[in-house]
Amino acid sequence: LCPLGVLPLCCRLPAWDRATRPPPSPLQPPGLPLAPCRSFSNNKIQVELDESSGVAVMKFKSPPVNSLSLEFLTEFSISLEKLENNRACRGVIITSALPKIFSSGLDITEMCGKSIEHYTEFWRAVQEMWLRLYGSNMVTVAAVNGSSPAGGCLIALSCDYRIMAENPKFSIGLNEAQLGIVAPFWFKDTFVNVVGHRIAERSLQLGSLHPAPEAHKLGLVDELVPEEKLMEKAAAVMAQWLALPDHARQLTKTMMRKVVLDRLVAHREEDIKNFISFVSKESIQKSLRMYMEMLKKKKS
Repeated sequence: LCPLGVLPLCCRLPAWDRATRPPPSPLQPPGLPLAPCRSFSNNKIQVELDESSGVAVMKFKSPPVNSLSLEFLTEFSISLEKLENNRACRGVIITSALPKIFSSGLDITEMCGKSIEHYTEFWRAVQEMWLRLYGSNMVTVAAVNGSSPAGGCLIALSCDYRIMAENPKFSIGLNEAQLGIVAPFWFKDTFVNVVGHRIAERSLQLGSLHPAPEAHKLGLVDELVPEEKLMEKAAAVMAQWLALPDHARQLTKTMMRKVVLDRLVAHREEDIKNFISFVSKESIQKSLRMYMEMLKKKKS
């Protein structure tokens, strides 16, 4: 992890060599092994790269709910960096290995009762995750196979395309306001770029979690498919995106996302200070403690 900031897509040279290769072969049907396959696994994230198609599948495997802890965020950024630096990889499908949950969002325990140094390290890791994902040269497809509140929603929003399991019990949204937390400007910018200003404004103020059918209607997700068809559909969408020359797609992506990426890069330290100032307030700490107690009661 780079402590002083990562060079996002807008600051990196496109992987021109990737564009000269022939179109990828379709991914094999779900359930069959990917071959030739290169895999690596950390404590919380598993990655498999099918070098014949140039597509990796990244699975979150941090029970019970894939919360975005400092360790998780670090592994996420390192995994993305490995794929980004691998010329055989052109796209990544992001999904969960756990049933019913994509990611529950930021780990509340990382923000409650910790030191200023810890808050600094944690928030820098959150920034790093977003800069790497939102600014990736690769095609990124979110296969959302469960609920995805807050930071989990941010991961999906940061991808190029979002497919969600067609289950009304699954919900997605930036619901920080429900916890007394204000979503940072770059969360907001990412949300606005996907659904538009009015929908984002209303949803952020109310801290809304949108059931899958509503999320699709709002444009928060691009498609709904039966859960058993999710990875098959993600592979088909990926093949469609990879059929285009990489350099044209990458430059277009840069053009669309550069302003938002540059804004955080320019104000990164200020954003960290704002986070520390906000999360250190006793009223916020009290709200987080109450939320953690509520979660403990639910478990028991």
